[in-house]
Amino acid sequence: QLQLVESGGGLVQPGGSLRLSCAASGARWEYYAITWFRQYPGKEREAVSCISSNGRDTDYADSVKGRFAISRDNAKNTVYLQIDSLKPEDTAVYYCAAVTLICSGRSEAEYDYWGQGTQVTVSS
Repeated sequence: QLQLVESGGGLVQPGGSLRLSCAASGARWEYYAITWFRQYPGKEREAVSCISSNGRDTDYADSVKGRFAISRDNAKNTVYLQIDSLKPEDTAVYYCAAVTLICSGRSEAEYDYWGQGTQVTVSS
């Protein structure tokens, strides 16, 4: 079992920055790739960024390239999502999820574990 807990969300003004954290506990953390998803009210979740289990491969949705940066610290069992130049359209609940080894090209149904989400609100 792997437990994921997101943190770092909040209210921020447009143009600001946030760093979201996804802290994991449980066995075999190092075998899991992590993807950050976001979900708008009444919409389906969309993947925004992912990082492979060894941290060497990352991927980003076109809509966030250049503003989002994903990283992981396996010693701390944590994946980070740095979000810069925040826009009102980034307002959503952000979730992290775990899937074995690689995340690129994986469907949402393949993810084994999910966090509870953290709210990001971008507003002046």
